[in-house]
Amino acid sequence: MGMFDGVLGQVLQNVDVATLAAKVGLTPQQVELALQALGQAHAAPGDTVGTAAANTGLSPETLQQLLQMIGGEETLAKVAAMLGAQGGVLGQLGTLASGFFAKR
Repeated sequence: MGMFDGVLGQVLQNVDVATLAAKVGLTPQQVELALQALGQAHAAPGDTVGTAAANTGLSPETLQQLLQMIGGEETLAKVAAMLGAQGGVLGQLGTLASGFFAKR
């Protein structure tokens, strides 16, 4: 959680993964993976939330709620850019995210 909290803390004030998780009824790990999926989907053509939902198995409503909580697609782009700059974290977590949500 540390990396996501650090990036979220740089982009947003008073928001962390645990707080987001509590508000949407997910675990902090699920929120991290959902944000990662949203970040990857943001860079791809098409609907960000729909693509992330298809890749994670989470409902579009939950993902939309998370997206709104962090400030929308503009903020998501900043978070994704910061994570990408930190060693390609988004790409490294892709396989983990798909495996994690497939077990649900």
